[in-house]
Amino acid sequence: MGNFPLAPPQASEFAHQIDPLFYALTAVCVFFGGITFLVVIYFSLRYKRGTKADRSNPKHEHLPLEISWSIFPLILALVFFWFGAKQFIYAKTPPKDAMEIYVVGKQWMWHIQHAESGVRENNTLHVPIGRPVKLTMISQDVLHAFYIPEFRIQYHVVPGRYTQSWFTATKPGTYHLFCAMYCGTQHSEMGGYVYAMKPDDYAQWIKNGGNDPQPQTLVERGGSIYTKMACEGCHTEKDTIHGPSLYSLYGKTRRFTDGTTAVADDAYIRESIYKPDAKIVAGYIDTMSPYVSGTQPGAISEEDMLALVAYIKTLGTTNMPLDKSLSGTQRGVTPNSKVPGSARVTAVGALGFEKDNPEANRLRNGKPAVGALGSEN
Repeated sequence: MGNFPLAPPQASEFAHQIDPLFYALTAVCVFFGGITFLVVIYFSLRYKRGTKADRSNPKHEHLPLEISWSIFPLILALVFFWFGAKQFIYAKTPPKDAMEIYVVGKQWMWHIQHAESGVRENNTLHVPIGRPVKLTMISQDVLHAFYIPEFRIQYHVVPGRYTQSWFTATKPGTYHLFCAMYCGTQHSEMGGYVYAMKPDDYAQWIKNGGNDPQPQTLVERGGSIYTKMACEGCHTEKDTIHGPSLYSLYGKTRRFTDGTTAVADDAYIRESIYKPDAKIVAGYIDTMSPYVSGTQPGAISEEDMLALVAYIKTLGTTNMPLDKSLSGTQRGVTPNSKVPGSARVTAVGALGFEKDNPEANRLRNGKPAVGALGSEN
């Protein structure tokens, strides 16, 4: 077929599992569709006006035929349902030891952060082959869809809610990353590349800081935000009159003033920051001002929210970082230690960095491309 392959390369475990099911379904549809087409043609020619076909005693029922075309397709459908359901459950259940990567979709770029190392990327994703990777995703604005054809994964990225997907890359190479949901005028340019690397190469890339020479881990960045927002003023190691403690909160069941309960997971922590009056802990009243999602002053972006949630999850655990280097700042100022105040956004969806980036030199009609990385001048 030259440069027009029938399917993208198989570069993940899912590809080798999904493709046989897909081709089997396609073959069954072609088979039964072909039979139906041939039967329609046959009867059209056999009984068209003017033919000598016997029409004197038409049959109105044929029990064996009716049972056959009901039972056999039902069995076939149940077989496909079994394999499809099994694959669906497997694809939606990430392994517990999977490497965590956080993804924020925004018009019109992908912001990605590696939780373990703190390395951040835009419109690129570096992963090691042979290791499960779990993606926790959320949208900053509208509905997006994270799609890697060669890995056979595609999942919606929804504003206001965390969604998850996972994969294990099996073949080193460079693969396409798309947004598979129409999200605005520059939707077609909301893409990038996935770099599947050998474990040693990936470890060296992480050691070098990826695209950022001084990365913070997600928890470290969240700790900086927590301190800058002066959250510890109300939420200390123990419950106070100002607010309940957040220490050892994650995974615990909380009771609220209306008598309901909920498990403190990522979604609960996020909601408690953006909508603190939605679930008020028993014994307290609504005194916390809500934050809004966004990049304007006083707001908490979805990237910062991911980091903040990651840090709160460590409070009261052995993984809690002891970083008190940032303190005394006013509540409502969202930190951005990576992007200095003089950095200028030079393109739609662009992000300013403190160093030149060759990706920023990609021009479209004489201007930086949508989703390109803007470098500081």
